[in-house]
Amino acid sequence: MSAKIACFAAAALVASALAAQAEPSRIQQFDDWGVYSYPAASGTVCYALSMPKTMAPSGIDHGKNYFLVSPAGGKGGGFVPEAVMGYALKAGGPVSVSVGETRFAMVSKDNAAWTESPAQDPALVAALQGGAEMTVSATSKRGTATRYTYSLSGISAALKKVASCP
Repeated sequence: MSAKIACFAAAALVASALAAQAEPSRIQQFDDWGVYSYPAASGTVCYALSMPKTMAPSGIDHGKNYFLVSPAGGKGGGFVPEAVMGYALKAGGPVSVSVGETRFAMVSKDNAAWTESPAQDPALVAALQGGAEMTVSATSKRGTATRYTYSLSGISAALKKVASCP
């Protein structure tokens, strides 16, 4: 349980840092994934981000949806994948990420979701790097089932750039 709380705390810190800073700057675009940076007290923070290619159901306002992968920090390094929705998610509602036949369950808070355990992050990142397409499924606070399809073209190059970010 404490690992999950630590993950939420770290994600909240990243989210608050993003909100408190000026607009992030795009460093480079790799096909469907961009690498962005922003200055922080600890130095420059970089992350990879993509927007969905398709959104379902059609005819509703999905807001701005993203999938981002940021450095985990600390001695272990690695990356933290995160789904960010343009709306509030159903409390306790399932969020899942599928890459090919592989599925990952995520936990949500407000409008974002992370893997259930940081130990799952490397497997999800490896699946992203080895896949062609990712699907994120979630349920809004209002009960609407949503589905987003992302291209994974460029994710490996984007993460390589993030890893070498100053």
